[in-house]
Amino acid sequence: MDHTEDTAALEPDPDARLMLAARAGDEEAFRALFRKHAPRLVGYADRFFRNRAVAEEVVQEIFLRVHRARGGYEPRARFTTWLYTIASRVCLNELRRRRSRPEDGLAQASAEAAPDPGTIPGAEAALAGRELEGVVQRCLDRLPEHQRLALVLTRFGEHAYAEAGELLGVSEAAVKSLVFRAASAVQQALAEAGADVPGAGGPR
Repeated sequence: MDHTEDTAALEPDPDARLMLAARAGDEEAFRALFRKHAPRLVGYADRFFRNRAVAEEVVQEIFLRVHRARGGYEPRARFTTWLYTIASRVCLNELRRRRSRPEDGLAQASAEAAPDPGTIPGAEAALAGRELEGVVQRCLDRLPEHQRLALVLTRFGEHAYAEAGELLGVSEAAVKSLVFRAASAVQQALAEAGADVPGAGGPR
């Protein structure tokens, strides 16, 4: 039996090693993690809020929580699994908080800031694209939380089924079922909106 492979399998991944260094007080290691993961997390959070400024604020909160939790960090799983567990929790909590407000004003402010489509070349096509994005987002908003998370993790967070299962605490087969149901709901919403939609497909 090759014990070298077993030992390698037990070693922390490079991100986990950076986090262990941050746990020991290396702030540059923490900044390296932020530089590496923040851009993708902004894209991930943006799928929840459809507002770049809000997504960036949420990512700041995610890394604030990561920094606070550094003292108890143990590399029991891949660093990204631990990171996205925190990220998903923060995104859902913020989403619930915003939904509980009578108005949050973000959609209204966005609409007021939008220029008159009649003054922009190609605006009709752009407007149609924005309307379809709105259809998708409204559908995502109505999905049960686990379906939404499974779809966002696999399609937009670029996680494999097994990785998404670790984050959600369910089996790989359950993730496949959640993604299929979520993707089917989105396709139906697009079809009802008159969009020409390709097949659901699946993540890696």
